[in-house]
Amino acid sequence: MSRASETAYQKIRSFILQGEAVPGMQLTEEKLSEISGVSRTPVRDAVRRLENEMLVIRSASKRLSVADWSEGEVDEMFTLRAMLEAHAAARAARRIDGDALNALRGINDELKRAIKKSPPDVTAFLEANRRFHDLILECAQSPRLSKLMPALVEQPVVRRTAQQYSKTQLHQSAVDHDELIAAFAAKDADWAKSVMTSHIRRAFHSFSVTATPKS
Repeated sequence: MSRASETAYQKIRSFILQGEAVPGMQLTEEKLSEISGVSRTPVRDAVRRLENEMLVIRSASKRLSVADWSEGEVDEMFTLRAMLEAHAAARAARRIDGDALNALRGINDELKRAIKKSPPDVTAFLEANRRFHDLILECAQSPRLSKLMPALVEQPVVRRTAQQYSKTQLHQSAVDHDELIAAFAAKDADWAKSVMTSHIRRAFHSFSVTATPKS
């Protein structure tokens, strides 16, 4: 991929993931060129990559839009994410060292400070949460997982879920992280896998409740 295409990819991806775009929003090459500051040719290269990541979709009439998901698709996304992250947690439990454990504790402390703010700092929460899960993936030492995970973890629906969390739900996420750290410290792969599975499934049910239109 050329430098211009990489620039277009990064800027358009950020536009989607940072919440500036809403699910179902129509996209045109003109708009994407304006966002990325490059011509249409590298934009087309970037769009193909974003389609592969399921961040943008193309209709039968070739119109582009920000991906939106049905209830079944969201369920599948969280199910796959739970499977992969649970596997990563189990691998990490067998391989993690003291430095990484201390780093996880420090990141989770940052996450807790973000939650304590009034109102909670969701942007800081998301950044700390991303770093926490990224470090677990790094400790898992699996190149295959490292390639598979980003498409699921960085979907806009994940950001949307966190933005709709109550303070109690944000706090529960920090509690889950504390238990993951305890499992890692004990080198207990089964425990880590179980906690990570419930952690992701809880996020799914929180999303399902908040995403349901109120009558």
